[in-house]
Amino acid sequence: MKKVLVTGGAGFIGSTLVDKLIDKNIDVVIVDNLSSGKEKNINPKAQFFKGDLNHKTFDGYKHYNTKTKSLEDTTLLHILKDVDTVFHLAATPQVQYSIENPTDNNNLTSTINILEASYKSGVKRVIFSSSSAVYGNPKYTPIDENHPIQTLSPYALHKLVGEQYCKLYSLVYGLDTVCLRYFNAYGNRMPNEGAYRSVISVFMEQYKNKEPLNIVNDGEQRRDFVHVNDIVNANIRCGGNKNNFNADVFNVGTGKAYTVNEIADMFGGDKKYGEKRIEPKDSIAENAKINLDLDWQPLGNLKEWIINNKNK
Repeated sequence: MKKVLVTGGAGFIGSTLVDKLIDKNIDVVIVDNLSSGKEKNINPKAQFFKGDLNHKTFDGYKHYNTKTKSLEDTTLLHILKDVDTVFHLAATPQVQYSIENPTDNNNLTSTINILEASYKSGVKRVIFSSSSAVYGNPKYTPIDENHPIQTLSPYALHKLVGEQYCKLYSLVYGLDTVCLRYFNAYGNRMPNEGAYRSVISVFMEQYKNKEPLNIVNDGEQRRDFVHVNDIVNANIRCGGNKNNFNADVFNVGTGKAYTVNEIADMFGGDKKYGEKRIEPKDSIAENAKINLDLDWQPLGNLKEWIINNKNK
């Protein structure tokens, strides 16, 4: 990798990835509409373009010219000039929002557009951020990549169709793609606002405000929590791999799980039950494939991270 594009590069995972790539002396370009990403997360060594990936004409992007100190119009095809690898993380990662707004298909549209623009620009590889949400309610755990698919939300469906588009562009157009199914991400820069944050982010705020921890359903649902640095390392291993992936799929999870009640106990304090949502009972990754093929191992320790960060 010499020059890369990170979509969603001002977001939680995207900005962490950008920092790591820049540490490796890789030329990084960011596209983000800042709808959920934060300008303060943008690495000053990266080239930043503000724009929405849903424009079918690939225009409508703004670039800040440091010489003239003004915003200039540009296009996605221009942004992709000389880019060899695209990390596509831009999305609205909100399952509940998608259930309440099923006609919002921005996640899928942006994926199709980045694949088409990458193909037209001669990009070598697109690394697509998918989700363990595509599995739905598992028939068995841990969940391997061959587990039956059962999407339970428009968000999950759009991720699954995005994977299929990656496969199409690999098979038909010769654009190498790889899909990473993230389990539950946590770490520094987690979104700490909005109605549908991760359970760890919600608990963190409630704990600091000395409020009861709000437990959805009975709290016995089990989740596999993977640290953002481990997700970043999986992306970088995909980017640096010399073999073609041809739309292969990898789980990115630890293989360990905690119930929501156990997470609450790590924070301490009172619990409050009552809210009900449609969501999988268990979500635990089988990560043998990514261990074997990419020599990837998760290093994050959830309990240690919570203890070290809950009182900051």
